[in-house]
Amino acid sequence: MDAASTLEAVRRIAMDFASDRHDRQRRRELDRSDFDALAEAGFLMTGVPVEDGGLFASPAESTRPIAEILRALAHGDSSVALVASMHPSVLAFWNATPAAPEPDMAAWREQRDELAARATAGHWFGTLTSEPGSGGDIAGTRAAATRTAAGTWAISGQKHFGSGSGITSFMLTSAVAAGDDRPDWFLLDVRPGEADASRMNLIAPWDGHGMTATQSHGFQLQDYPAVRSAWAGHLQDLAGAAGPFVSTLFLAVILGIVETAVEAAREQLRRRESLRAYEQVEWSNAEQEAWLIEQAYEGLLSGIEARSNMGRTSLMAKMASARLAEDCLRRITRVLGGGTFARHAPFGFWFEDVRALGFLRPPWGLAYDTIAAGAFDL
Repeated sequence: MDAASTLEAVRRIAMDFASDRHDRQRRRELDRSDFDALAEAGFLMTGVPVEDGGLFASPAESTRPIAEILRALAHGDSSVALVASMHPSVLAFWNATPAAPEPDMAAWREQRDELAARATAGHWFGTLTSEPGSGGDIAGTRAAATRTAAGTWAISGQKHFGSGSGITSFMLTSAVAAGDDRPDWFLLDVRPGEADASRMNLIAPWDGHGMTATQSHGFQLQDYPAVRSAWAGHLQDLAGAAGPFVSTLFLAVILGIVETAVEAAREQLRRRESLRAYEQVEWSNAEQEAWLIEQAYEGLLSGIEARSNMGRTSLMAKMASARLAEDCLRRITRVLGGGTFARHAPFGFWFEDVRALGFLRPPWGLAYDTIAAGAFDL
């Protein structure tokens, strides 16, 4: 398996998705066959280390090829691309930290190998970390993890934004383990036939205005079985190592949507005899904003490839691009006119889809707290 062949296969899939865009943008549910096609194309190997036959070598070596795969996929279907991005993002919490210090080294490597084997066997990974009232801050989780009589873990608490619910086999979540004062990472086995539905109640089916078919459901967990990170107590270390990689993947999805929207608008505008002065200005600004998003993406990739410390910079790139993407799509709708409000047009759907970037981890408030906190440490 190599990234180039996977990228070409995903491009073909995205073209097929794009040919059915009218119906896809009206979906409220994911289609398992889409993810089977991506698995056949090799996408699941984006979460598998190269030593196990996968596509992940290190953030410096692998962020660009994996991000480009997601950028291409977003040209065809926003919701599928966003859900797919969660798979390598979750596994990056293990892949970006290939070794843990003693005495956790052996257990960490064993867990990392086990997760790679799961992905290779065809399983999708997703996230179920956000909680109502937390503002997206994992440190503020109120979910509790307790020891069972068998010595395993069980989690109770309310979670939402479980993107890919019904498609994923395993979901990453956070909870405070009994006896600890800070949260840690846990994995939930949500495979059909394996999951205990009585302990994971669907309380908020996803009905979002944007990314409408991501099935980002909310759940109430009650003593749900969980596996704790083998490098226990190091949530922030693992998040810090994976963070720039994850932010870049989210940005790649939004960039792909913006590129598709700009090109679709350009095709419509080519058929006009002229543009009014206001339309010329708005279109010029929309093109500039799309260009700036790509520059932020390229700059972020270059920094990661240079092995720079890109934690704060990755947030800057993601949040700046979130603002630019919304502005770009808003300007496009103004230039094209009121017809963009019609449901037969794709632009209103794309506008709502790109808004997701500002809410993806970390969301607006938490991201800006982090950016501001480091403003004078340069």
